[in-house]
Amino acid sequence: MHTRSKGQSGSKKPYRAQPPAWSNTNKEEIEKTMLQLAAQGKSTSEIGMVMRDRYGVPDISLVTGKKVLATLKENNAAPKVPEDIHNLIVKVLELKKHLDRNPKDVHNKRSLTNMESKIRRLEKYYRREGVLPMDWKYSIERAEMLISR
Repeated sequence: MHTRSKGQSGSKKPYRAQPPAWSNTNKEEIEKTMLQLAAQGKSTSEIGMVMRDRYGVPDISLVTGKKVLATLKENNAAPKVPEDIHNLIVKVLELKKHLDRNPKDVHNKRSLTNMESKIRRLEKYYRREGVLPMDWKYSIERAEMLISR
């Protein structure tokens, strides 16, 4: 949106209807491990990577029938802020620290503005979809409090 690129091109995951024969398919064990990882503070994407690399589960949704976030929501272990907004907020806070040290860095000032507008667009979407409460509002001060927890 903020660059001259014209879309995403890249490899796609092959279509599968069932998990491969070599993978771990014990549904209860997978869900238990996912909840333990969430309790350690891992995000949903980190949970997926750990399950793939360490536990031999290439696709959690093929085994459990649900995505990682749906499983976490069922067990009240889902994060309060969606992962994409959280990651953008972390980047904004790092960029804000950089701009406090380097106030004449105009390129990164523009980058900060672009990231904040992405957060506001996502905020509007998530409020409309009911993921965030209607009174949730982004601000730098609030972002610092969210991330520090």
